[in-house]
Amino acid sequence: MKTFPGLLALFLLSLALVDKFTPSTVLPPHNWLQTVDKSRRVESSTTRGEDEFAQQRREMVKEQIAGRGIRDSATLRAMEAVPRHEFVPESYRKYAYDDGPLPIGYGQTISQPYIVALMTELADLSKGKKALEIGTGSGYQAAVLAHIIDSVYTVEIIKELGESARERLARLGYQKVKTKIGDGYFGWEEHAPFDAIIVTAAAEHIPPPLIKQLKEGGRMIVPVGHPYFTQDLLVVEKKDGKVTSRDILPVRFVPLTGGPRK
Repeated sequence: MKTFPGLLALFLLSLALVDKFTPSTVLPPHNWLQTVDKSRRVESSTTRGEDEFAQQRREMVKEQIAGRGIRDSATLRAMEAVPRHEFVPESYRKYAYDDGPLPIGYGQTISQPYIVALMTELADLSKGKKALEIGTGSGYQAAVLAHIIDSVYTVEIIKELGESARERLARLGYQKVKTKIGDGYFGWEEHAPFDAIIVTAAAEHIPPPLIKQLKEGGRMIVPVGHPYFTQDLLVVEKKDGKVTSRDILPVRFVPLTGGPRK
């Protein structure tokens, strides 16, 4: 049998060249499956966590809010939609849907879910109306309002809280909310009048600038009383040029700071 050493050598050389210049990236790295599996586990864990929070929200609305007499459907939907756990410090997230207020730093708190819902319902808001909130805090009340109306303005006197609330609201997609760092006692005159004003801190008296900025036929929801004792939650209404108020229930809020210099 005849052999062809030249052809055999050429064939072997071609195999070597193919092996040498074949890119190694055509095959995944040896830990690729582990990386994908880890990514899926993280995604699954996140999804599971969000599902758990959604379930806690539904229970919160059913037991703490509707169960205590809140009937306004827009308020109930908003309370179920807003991810309250996003508005509390990381260390308190597991308590986000508990029946009580939580600290958010700088001596301030996020209000009890029922109180947020009650103040929202009392404000009597609907599409097309405009509201002012005094005391942004972490931005939770403003987010709830944004699910009901198109224009929400909120003022926070503590710079650090105001800035973090602005970033949080933007990250979560609450474009309807306009924030301002300033003294809420004086409201936000350039955007007045407002259909509703919700004050989330206790004032020793109803701030006159807020009464002035309340639209005819509008409502202000405000806790009034000594800052270190029980206050009264009031509904203040302006009708036919007259201002009236009525008590709703006793509450405890952090004090409203700012106001006229003494």
